[in-house]
Amino acid sequence: MSTRDTRRQFEEIVGKLAAEDPSLARPVRMIPKKVLMTVLAVVGAVVWAGLSILMVVWGAVGVAITCVTVAAALGWGVRRHRRLSSNN
Repeated sequence: MSTRDTRRQFEEIVGKLAAEDPSLARPVRMIPKKVLMTVLAVVGAVVWAGLSILMVVWGAVGVAITCVTVAAALGWGVRRHRRLSSNN
């Protein structure tokens, strides 16, 4: 089966589904990457400020909590990057 046939069949299936349920034909709104990165940076800055205050107020316990939080964030970021890189 060629790519054109597969694409045509896909378009027919999507057309039938959209005819049955018009909400499926609406485009999905995506958050632009620039906005997403800005929100992520602001949230990260607020969390970092909170952790900085925690380190001052609680001393060694605050430092330990900050280290665990940073390690978890780095681990999550590396894991997500690897998963996204393997999908491409």
